[in-house]
Formats: sequence, structure tokens, C-alpha cells
Amino acid sequence: MTGQTPPPNKRVLVIYNPKSGNGDNTVLQCAELLKAAGCVVEARELEKDTPITDYLRDAEEFAVVVAAGGDGTVSSVAYALRYKDVQLLAYPAGTANLIALNLEMPEDPKALADLVLNGRTVRIDLGELTVREEKHGFAMLAGAGADASMIKESEELKPRFGALAYVMSAMRQVNPKKTTFHMVVDGEPRSAEGIGVMVANFGKANFGLPITSDVSPSDGKFTVVVLRASNVLQLLPNLIDSVRSKLNLGDPLFGNGNIETFEASEISIDAEEPFPLQYDGEVHVETTPFSAKVLPGAIQFITGAKPGGLET
Repeated sequence: MTGQTPPPNKRVLVIYNPKSGNGDNTVLQCAELLKAAGCVVEARELEKDTPITDYLRDAEEFAVVVAAGGDGTVSSVAYALRYKDVQLLAYPAGTANLIALNLEMPEDPKALADLVLNGRTVRIDLGELTVREEKHGFAMLAGAGADASMIKESEELKPRFGALAYVMSAMRQVNPKKTTFHMVVDGEPRSAEGIGVMVANFGKANFGLPITSDVSPSDGKFTVVVLRASNVLQLLPNLIDSVRSKLNLGDPLFGNGNIETFEASEISIDAEEPFPLQYDGEVHVETTPFSAKVLPGAIQFITGAKPGGLET
């Protein structure tokens, strides 16, 4: 679906987290550019302990919502807007901004304002995570195990090292805990041993590296990745194969058993030992078990990508 040239009084709601990234959020510059272009813009600053739904109580009165912050901010806004007739722009204002990266969003406030005015939109699936009867939305991925531990350890490094904090934290996962995961995949029981399980909706991780091949955010399915390796370094051959696949460089070079992938529209995951959880970079205070289901085409994201450019 292609966006049209907006009327001069197009209404835009800006939701922003002033503490995201290094605090150099440029979204208010973008808001001023939109006002200069004739839009009616309202900005709302997020405050601690205020539910995101409070800021979006009248969201359907706006044509576009701009969510500026990290992936947690963007996905919580997307989940609150699910199946509403409102377009959403993921403004990259956090440290990693993986949702914005997957949507191929620029970083310049003028270019982002141009996308609000004339950008193409695409319907994207969301995930709904249930833990102890509490529900959360995610757009990028949810996971248990090594990836959640990595994200937790990266928090203290992010102020100094930015996105490199995730790489440094991954290198610390030399001897992560291993367990047997017991899953129910679209109604069918399945078990696998590993250091983690990732339920992915988008396919690109930090620096645009593919998590694995054949991930689509608009196919009504998750790509589930079981990390069977003993540590993160053993996953490097799989990363190389994913990059080669993305670049159409031929058959896999390695094809080892360090990861297992399969598709699911609904999955529940338990572990023989409690494993930490994360969803879109937010580390959950609780542990496994959890369940996740796809919400097909739940949100209209504005994208900088060309048609067909969101798959890995």
C-alpha cells in the first residue's frame, strides 16, 4: 500500500522517550519540520510508570503516530495500535533501533519527516507474548536464554559503547547455561536442547546482520530459532551462511547443527530450568514458561524499504 501526498492539516501524534539512546533525540526537530509542512502536530513525552495506552487514548484521531525511542517503546506503541486505522513510524532514537533498521528507516530528521508526509506503508505482523497471564506485544523478537542474558549484560555497557555493547556482551557468553526446551508448536509437542530459543518476526539483528534466512514480517508466521550451540562463538558459521544466502552467493558453506529453525504461528515454550526472557530488548522480570502467537497484519508501519525489501 503506497502513501499519498498528505493534506495540509494532516494530524500527527509524536510519542517520545527523552531517555532513549544517549539523550540526543532529534524527534522534536522532525516535529517542527512537519509543522512547517502544514501538519498539525502534538508531542507527548513518556513518563515513568504511566501506561502507554494513556498516551494513545485518542490515537485514532490522528493519521500518523510517530514512536521515538528504543525497540521497547516502538513495539509497545505498535501493540497498543494493533488493528487500528493509524499509520506508525518507528523513529530511531534508541541504542540499537532494530525495528527501524529492519524497516530501513533513515536517521536524518528531515528524511523521516518526508516519510511521514509521503512514505509507503506496509502491514506487518506483531507478536503477542503471554507470561503468567500477562500480555505484551513485540515486533522484532522474543526469546529465552542466551539472548536475554546478553541483553541484560549489555545495559551497563550501552552508555559508553552504544550498539557495540551487544557485541561485547555476546562475547561474554562463553559458557552459557544449557537446557532442554519443551515446546508446543501449532498444537504439536516438540523438544530441543540448547542455550536459547528466539521467536523472530523480523530477520535482521545489529548492524543489519541476518538472524537467519527466510524471515518475513508479513507472512503470518514466526521463524523460531533454537540455539543448539554450546556458546555464541559456535554460531558464527551459521551467521556466515545467512549472509551468503542474503547476498545470493550460493549454497551454505557450513550447514552444521548449531541452530535449528522452523515456522510457527503459535508456540509455547518451557525449560527444565527457569530461563530469563526478553522481548524487543526488554528483559522480563520473570522466566520461562511463556507463549507467543502471531497477530497477522496487525499494524501499518511506514517504511523506507522498497516492496519486497523486508525479508531476509
